[in-house]
Amino acid sequence: MNIGMKNDISMKVKNQNSIVDRFLRRLQENWRSIVIIIPFVWLLMFFLFPFFIVAKISLAEIKIASPPFTSMVEWADGGIMTIRIVFDNFLYIINDSLYINTYLNSVKIASTATVISLLLGYPIAYGIVRSGPIAKPILLFMVILPFWTSFLLRVYAWMGLLADQGTINSLLIALGFINEPIQMLYSEFAVYIGIVYTYLPFMILPLYANMEKLDSSLNEAAADLGSKPTNTFFKVTLPLTMPGVIAGSLLVFIPASGEYVIPDLLGGGNVQMIGRVLFNEFSRNTDWPVASAVAIAMLFLLVFPIIIFQHYQGKAAEGN
Repeated sequence: MNIGMKNDISMKVKNQNSIVDRFLRRLQENWRSIVIIIPFVWLLMFFLFPFFIVAKISLAEIKIASPPFTSMVEWADGGIMTIRIVFDNFLYIINDSLYINTYLNSVKIASTATVISLLLGYPIAYGIVRSGPIAKPILLFMVILPFWTSFLLRVYAWMGLLADQGTINSLLIALGFINEPIQMLYSEFAVYIGIVYTYLPFMILPLYANMEKLDSSLNEAAADLGSKPTNTFFKVTLPLTMPGVIAGSLLVFIPASGEYVIPDLLGGGNVQMIGRVLFNEFSRNTDWPVASAVAIAMLFLLVFPIIIFQHYQGKAAEGN
């Protein structure tokens, strides 16, 4: 009897071990697929699923209830299901000049800030790449250092610098350059400074990563062939660093176009951007359908630069 029980137990252990072995073997064979599936599941849960929720709300009507919008699917008496989809919210934001002007102003500010960040970030990244082995990590550390400080704290620091009685105006008056304070805070100028200061590292780091991979012998070969430094830069260096330029520009333009905190604090409500409109519609007006329609329209507006970037990346890959 004991011998039979021992045989049964040993058989069960062997079966369990074989199941574990098969599982581990299958895991080793399909580990590439598992690694690829994980980010797709992440995107499905935290991007696509919330996106469909917002899209569903954008096709509803405002309602004095909780939640403050009508349901898309309704059940009538007799078990009849009705689906109600309304496109009035999108027609409303298209016909209202407030939203159109806000979209255009957001794109203008984001585009200008992206160009300024590129003009500042490109020589900084180029200088870091060309620096010595001791100075390079120090300079990179200085670029990354602002991320260690609270974003709100940095914006509030700029409010103190740009105020009428702030550091910059006080210094200019003390040096005799001006006689009375210059209105810098609560203006577009302050918003540009805040956006460029905040997102400049997002421009520098992709440029640095791209420039670090360049072969310096190409510039030397161009110089040996009689090319001037300016011509070498526009014919050799700049084309090779275009992937970094495009990646950095997207990393600045996309978040800057939907910025809310910087226009609110440094602009003081005088600079209208789409992030502030979204906040007003969601919190103050409690009009979730219109706010969702604004968000969906803004998302499609930002998708076009990404499509252009992907197209450029595909062309570059085909060329290589």
